[in-house]
Amino acid sequence: MKSTRRGVDNPKRNVLLTILTGVVLLYSLVPLLWLVINSSKTQDDLFSSFGLWFSDEFALFSNIADTLTYDDGIFVRWLLNTVLYVVLGAGGATFLAVLGGYALAKFNFPGKKAVFAVIIGAVAVPGTALAVPTFLMFSEIGLTNTPWAVIIPSLISPFGLYLMWTFATEAIPTELLESARMDGAGEFRTFFRICLPLLGPGIVTVLLFTMVATWNNYFLPLIMLKNPDWYPLTLGLNAWNGQASTAGGEAIFNLVITGSLLTILPLIAAFLLLQRYWQSGLSAGAVKE
Repeated sequence: MKSTRRGVDNPKRNVLLTILTGVVLLYSLVPLLWLVINSSKTQDDLFSSFGLWFSDEFALFSNIADTLTYDDGIFVRWLLNTVLYVVLGAGGATFLAVLGGYALAKFNFPGKKAVFAVIIGAVAVPGTALAVPTFLMFSEIGLTNTPWAVIIPSLISPFGLYLMWTFATEAIPTELLESARMDGAGEFRTFFRICLPLLGPGIVTVLLFTMVATWNNYFLPLIMLKNPDWYPLTLGLNAWNGQASTAGGEAIFNLVITGSLLTILPLIAAFLLLQRYWQSGLSAGAVKE
């Protein structure tokens, strides 16, 4: 018993695990480091200097200014489009996931098991498999090449619904709901005044997942949008990158790299600011009392 307790309190160092953790850390940080370093280089220095070290000329701020003003400031338009898709798409998906997860966790109704089975099946279906059928459906109703073609499909998040169902099951005691009902509180008041604050960590976790998925969405906007004015950042940067391979196109790789850095900064900031919430949300239900 003592030896077991000692093994828990002072676990032995696993050299292989340490090495693997270091490899994963390098795999995650080196691309980010490369992006930061090369965002400070001019177009010529990108090909004449070492990729993981700075060049003689520090051009980060001029690259940022050129990125924001190139082609009449189209990058800013793409940024605003992405924010629009995230606010309406990811925000709406989170709201629907909260309502659906709460209902599945705390209410009994006919067909509940069938609904749960459908949700589990939907989680296993990749989004790319549904992109073409979604395009055909939106084409029939005339919504392609509009923001709604990106926003409406983003409202559905099976994984977010499943996560909220799991979190609501553990976070909201059934006795609390029964007490509120005995005191005369209606279902809407019980949900918004009592349950919603308890669901905070789960809501933030789902919001982060849906926000990242919408922010990085590429394939769906690719088949839905033709007008560059409605491009998100992912499509816009890809269009800039493809200019070098077109006849008479201008190579602007320094702006593509700088734009990529500006694109990921909001996501990094969101994860750092909301870290304590989404970590507690992910651990919900992991330990049973």
